[in-house]
Amino acid sequence: MNRTISAAASLWIVFIAACVCRADEPKPDGEGFVPLFNGKDLSGWVIVNVAPGTFSVKDSIIVSTGKPTGVIRTERQYENFIIELEWMHLKPAGNAGLFIWGDPMTAQGTPFTRGIEVQILDHELVAERERKTGKKQEGFTGHGDVFSIHGATMKPDRPHPQGSQRCLPSEFRAKPFGEWNHYRVACNDGVLKLAVNGKEVSGGSMCSPRKGYICLESEGSECHFRNIKIKELPSTNPSAEETGRVAEKFVSLYTGVDLDGWKVGQGSQGHWQPADWVLKYNGKSEAAEANDKHLWTAKEYGDFEMIVDWRLVGNPEKKSYPVVLPSGDEAVEDGKPKMAEVDDYGNSGIMLRGSEDAQANISCYPSGSGEIVAFRKNKSLPAEVRSACVPKKRADKPAGQWNRFHITLKGDRLTVVLNGETVIENAQLQGIPSRGPIGLQHHGTPIEFASIFVKEL
Repeated sequence: MNRTISAAASLWIVFIAACVCRADEPKPDGEGFVPLFNGKDLSGWVIVNVAPGTFSVKDSIIVSTGKPTGVIRTERQYENFIIELEWMHLKPAGNAGLFIWGDPMTAQGTPFTRGIEVQILDHELVAERERKTGKKQEGFTGHGDVFSIHGATMKPDRPHPQGSQRCLPSEFRAKPFGEWNHYRVACNDGVLKLAVNGKEVSGGSMCSPRKGYICLESEGSECHFRNIKIKELPSTNPSAEETGRVAEKFVSLYTGVDLDGWKVGQGSQGHWQPADWVLKYNGKSEAAEANDKHLWTAKEYGDFEMIVDWRLVGNPEKKSYPVVLPSGDEAVEDGKPKMAEVDDYGNSGIMLRGSEDAQANISCYPSGSGEIVAFRKNKSLPAEVRSACVPKKRADKPAGQWNRFHITLKGDRLTVVLNGETVIENAQLQGIPSRGPIGLQHHGTPIEFASIFVKEL
């Protein structure tokens, strides 16, 4: 009897919970649209790489400060749909955007995701550039441009004057800053059409990806968004190659406006400097303690995956470094250490769990970045441990270009992927602490970091 009553009660609980969930779900309007923004808070949206206050809600409006440059995205992916929204710039020459079919994380060396951008740009910015240069800006207009970015592809409805994958609007219909504009973007089977204030002006076809996240862009100036709604359409079954990457619970460690979440040592203030989406270090920390020259996370981590972009920006110097063999030993030639001359632009590293020795090196060494130098040089370690700390190949981009590390640390095992190439695989870091902060290394030379994400495992 008790089991029967218990089972019945359980069924009622499930039924009531389902009813409550359905009651909380947004109801379609007469045209089948549901709100993508509830007018109260940012429920349903996820910060990608901006500060917590970059996007906020006031008077049923999403307010973007424009600082830093970056995006927020929807919680889930969308494929075929019609989205409508209103937007308004608060100052002349304002810049923002709506990203369609985006990835959940920024593309390498940029504050934006791969996807199709629907431009939200005050035309005064174009006029301003024309006044400064004395030349007509034929490559882009103000509002109404539609174009692929950072690895996405699209065939524009009209050929671009410079041959790029960008559709310029057939006419300018946006109102100036201080007035609301309406966008209607229809997206179906890789075809995208944009209507500005009631009339279609631009679009593209053969878009890839054609399923992904929807993003709102922050880019330097205050912009307002309201009345965001969406109507989903039947699927046309995109392939895996036509689908954006799926979110994996990575969170940003850098706000773009301050060093919140990092420990800045006494004497390092002003040397580690937020500069919009880029975190710059001039290499000149004045901290008395060596450990305080590095920039450490306030939080400690155990097992994790990390994404971080970096580029060396120092002035090159001709330097010679040992040639490292796959075994971890340094090559010898005619009884002398074999050396290779390189243009050295600087040095740094990603330090793991509070250890300077356990670091993925950033350097111009002949063997390439990713090397775990202290472990590779430690001849008391087994041969297989030392050899695993030598990069399998040199995968660095040319100096001045952005590189991307994808670092995975599980237990004492480290894998480092550099620019899509696995350079360190399952290297054993004997004796590494079980938990500790992540550090960006001071090495006396300037370096820039961006897109710093971590996922705890």
